[in-house]
Amino acid sequence: MKLRDYQKKIATEACEILNRLKFVYISAEVRCGKTLMALEASRLFGAKNVLFVTKIKAISSVQGDYDKFGFSESFKITIVNTESLHTIIGELEVKVKAKMKELKDNKEKLEAYQKKIDEQKKTLDGFDLIISDEHHKYGAYPKPSGGQKLFKEKMQNKPVVCLSGTPSPESYSQLYHQLNLTKYAPFSNYPTFYKWAKDFVEVRQKKLPHGTINDYTRADRGKIFKIINGYFITYTQKQAGFTTTINEEILEVEMLPLTYSVIKKLEKDKVIQGDNDVILADTGVKLMQKVHQLYSGTVKFESGESIVLDYSKASFIKQKFQGKKIVIFYKFKAELDALKSVFKDYLTTDLNEFNASEKSIALQIVSGREGINLSKASAIVYYNIDFSAVSYWQSRDRMTTIDRIDSKVYWIFAKGGIEHEIYKTVANKKDFTLSIYKQ
Repeated sequence: MKLRDYQKKIATEACEILNRLKFVYISAEVRCGKTLMALEASRLFGAKNVLFVTKIKAISSVQGDYDKFGFSESFKITIVNTESLHTIIGELEVKVKAKMKELKDNKEKLEAYQKKIDEQKKTLDGFDLIISDEHHKYGAYPKPSGGQKLFKEKMQNKPVVCLSGTPSPESYSQLYHQLNLTKYAPFSNYPTFYKWAKDFVEVRQKKLPHGTINDYTRADRGKIFKIINGYFITYTQKQAGFTTTINEEILEVEMLPLTYSVIKKLEKDKVIQGDNDVILADTGVKLMQKVHQLYSGTVKFESGESIVLDYSKASFIKQKFQGKKIVIFYKFKAELDALKSVFKDYLTTDLNEFNASEKSIALQIVSGREGINLSKASAIVYYNIDFSAVSYWQSRDRMTTIDRIDSKVYWIFAKGGIEHEIYKTVANKKDFTLSIYKQ
């Protein structure tokens, strides 16, 4: 198997940037083959031991590319999901100190723990290149995420390749923590987001029900790109030769009368007391969340338990797409219970089984939106919709391949529900990502 010409070209350019700057960001649209670009760049860079950090569902795909394209002849690779990163590079120092203090009176356990930490440090020292897939995961602001802090603390001196198809889906301020990870990163001279914001953000006041806060969303694109252009490589599906058209269609489902009556009562009373549990919506946020759940037929009680009240959406999907191999994206855990109950043995949650059978697959939106190929499906069907722009732009493109002419995407909304408004809000967040490629 061989890389496409544009993948080789981008890999060569990425290697040149790595040699000069030790930090490169490949921002290529979904399905362009960012994994192969990064692996080839690693080979050209002369790396011998690479750490690849990705989503758990993408691990098998990354391993497959590494094996099929012969990269094992050039370098070793360790592939780990983001949530398990600490097992590779060690816990945060504060946790290590707390654990050692806890074990101070047990010499045998303390020595064993110290040995484990020393081995983890050796493991990290052994990596000569880090690849951070879906790098937009570190885009939280103004405060960094826990994962970003761990990455930054442990990898200050490492060359890094960052990969993402959606680097800044909602605001350019999302770029700061992504580009402040190592001493080589373009914003490493700004120790905090707030100091960075003084130079790059028009800070405004935003009124909320509980008070006024600073709004940091209006970052200056021109100033930012003057700094980061030399670190970025961008590539679009159009440049790669993709001609796939994504056709979206909204389908409405009449939910059971019970669903509408429960929502109406909850909006009026803010609480519904049952025999054994309660649905509580005593704040605006909780009310929106509960209504969001209910319009898809499920609800989570105060106890933490969830139930399916209405199978209308699941039944509609089964009937509408009878005999077709589809991908169903759901949001809330109980929605999977509804789908399993209706589809029974015709549904799987395992990607390998999906690819090897005629079964449809159900994936949670956040965990299934990135890093996996769902091109064997005839359509993508959304049981519900997420508030995240990343979820919208990445998940709907999972079927796209260079040979595919069109992709069908269906949104299943409750008649009279709130999904329409969420859809409008999320779809209108696209400009920040698209302008990265225009830039």
